[in-house]
Amino acid sequence: MPDLDSRHHLIDALEKHAQPLLEAGADHEGLIYTLREHVKGKKFILIGEATHGTAEFYRLRAEMTQHLIVEEGFDAVAVEADWPDAYRVNRYVSGRSEDTNADAALSNFERFPTWMWRNTVVLDFVTWLRNYNEEARKYKGQQESVGFYGLDLYSMTTSMEAVLAYLDKVDPQEAAAARARYGCFGQFISNPQAYGYAIASGRWDSCEQEVITQLMQLQRKARLYLEKDGVFAGNEYFSAQQNAELVKNAEEYYRAMFRGRPSTWNLRDRHMFETLEKLASHLESRLGREARIIVWAHNSHLGNAAATDMGQRGEVNIGQLVSESYAHKSLRIGFSTSCGRVTAATDWDGPAETKTIRDPLPDSYEEIFSQLEKKHFFFDLRTGSEAVDMLREKRLQRAIGVIYRPETERVSHYFYTSLPRQFDFMIHIDKTEALQPLPAFVHKRPGEMDETYPSGL
Repeated sequence: MPDLDSRHHLIDALEKHAQPLLEAGADHEGLIYTLREHVKGKKFILIGEATHGTAEFYRLRAEMTQHLIVEEGFDAVAVEADWPDAYRVNRYVSGRSEDTNADAALSNFERFPTWMWRNTVVLDFVTWLRNYNEEARKYKGQQESVGFYGLDLYSMTTSMEAVLAYLDKVDPQEAAAARARYGCFGQFISNPQAYGYAIASGRWDSCEQEVITQLMQLQRKARLYLEKDGVFAGNEYFSAQQNAELVKNAEEYYRAMFRGRPSTWNLRDRHMFETLEKLASHLESRLGREARIIVWAHNSHLGNAAATDMGQRGEVNIGQLVSESYAHKSLRIGFSTSCGRVTAATDWDGPAETKTIRDPLPDSYEEIFSQLEKKHFFFDLRTGSEAVDMLREKRLQRAIGVIYRPETERVSHYFYTSLPRQFDFMIHIDKTEALQPLPAFVHKRPGEMDETYPSGL
């Protein structure tokens, strides 16, 4: 614990460096202006969240994204969600869907935690994006829509179904062969944990070769399929290929479950990073120029893992991989809060609850920020200011995922990090409100785990 003089000096320096935000719901001109100054020439803008259930994080992230699309010409939003569920939204915002409204387009998000993407803020954003694309096509002659895509790993059986549905349409004979390959999972298709255990115990042969063969076969026949399916064929083929890739990586993930967290965490985040790169390459082939993508995910995925306890455990994340590969072409933006309310569950598959966020632990980043007179502010962490230098010392930082257990908060929700190494910008909203879920019926899907399993992030 630092002495009081050092603490007061830090708070004074932060007060001078913090750039104020207007109250929630206002037009954040200062933040938007600063953001626009720093996104020039950037390929990836990573916008995080300190919880999966804070309304202000979702609203401000959506507002920043709208400005980046309208004023800076960004081409897509990629989110911490499964590819097939998000691709239904992509069809809707692109005007290539039978869904009549955004609520219907979001209806594939039916597994716990449904509120991550079925909530009022995402509903409004998806509605806005659909309208923006329609107007851009009508008045600007824009051919390619700004898309909405998923990066995550958990939709193995849904992705299998998507591959088979695509092949049923373009190549029924190959669809039959694909069903036989995916049939390798047998009785374990509805229980991936049991599949992983059966592989680890030697009771079942791995399906690794079958899912790799299916992906390679889809790639081998790419030209034939692209010639069959009209103007949108390139996007539909790419989606089918991503689903086949996801099946391959999910199979590896389930086999790795019994090797422990670093292995599974790294498989998941590497999959999300590779999906992001493949999405960028696909968009560039259609646009004829560099694609620019905004990423929405938890702070723990988008901050640089090398600056945190995660790195010491041998874990990597999207933020670190993007930083290493696109050091001068990316920007990482994090969020934090000190108190208020959050939407979260107590247990896996539990109901969404409005929970009170405990006051932050002493000397954590959140507790230090709560002492400033400004209550809504942001920091540019790339400057050489005294305040930023003083923030480099590692401190506790809070992370709330879809599970929040205040009674075990220190163990389950805090880790050490060096903030200026973790993010380029940090936005702090001292007291926040809970995200409002849309009505939803939670359905388990055989063969799939919940979003963010097992960490809640």
